[in-house]
Amino acid sequence: MNINSYIDHTMLKASTTERDIIDLCNEAKKHRFYSVCINGCYVSLAKQLLRNSNVKICTVVGFPLGASTTETKIFEAKQAIEQGADEIDMVMNIGFFKSQNYVEVYKDMTEIKTAIGIIPLKVIIEIDELSKNGVVKASEICMDANVDFIKTSTGFTKNGATLTAAKIIRKTVKNHCKIKASGGIADYETAKKYIDIGVERIGTSKGVDIAESELSGVNH
Repeated sequence: MNINSYIDHTMLKASTTERDIIDLCNEAKKHRFYSVCINGCYVSLAKQLLRNSNVKICTVVGFPLGASTTETKIFEAKQAIEQGADEIDMVMNIGFFKSQNYVEVYKDMTEIKTAIGIIPLKVIIEIDELSKNGVVKASEICMDANVDFIKTSTGFTKNGATLTAAKIIRKTVKNHCKIKASGGIADYETAKKYIDIGVERIGTSKGVDIAESELSGVNH
């Protein structure tokens, strides 16, 4: 397995510096990760750094709370795409979801998906905030909204991805949406478990460790 091609090499901390982004992009090129996942202010810098590579640029909107307006998320997404983003990870409006205002949750997703067209849209449902039934319901809304990926977590809550939640999402959406597992995936063995159950993308800040662990395993 070439696990590198599953990895969104991620750096989303508020304290991320330009030097951090330069290092992140160089690591992504070296290890041939699928993408870098970064905050919007660094998309144009990453575009310069990655212009002669196949590494894609993923950025986040409505992050990490999901509580900005749909119009704000659309503006963020469109601007990021203009500056070079290849994929958009948006946070579901969790407050609306917990209010059982599912129509507004659906509209938020569909309006952003319509606005960005063929650009892949990943919706972060923040599983740490949801019950098992909540994960099912959120996944159903994502499927109805024709989003491209359901993403487990922002990485900003106490707990991140779980295999249980990923399995629930897969069972709910079958092949209608892909799954991105993110939050707390820090080693090769864990990443492989997600891929083995059908997860198509891994969001992690530990991509280098995971890649080198796979390499050392091959070498032994």
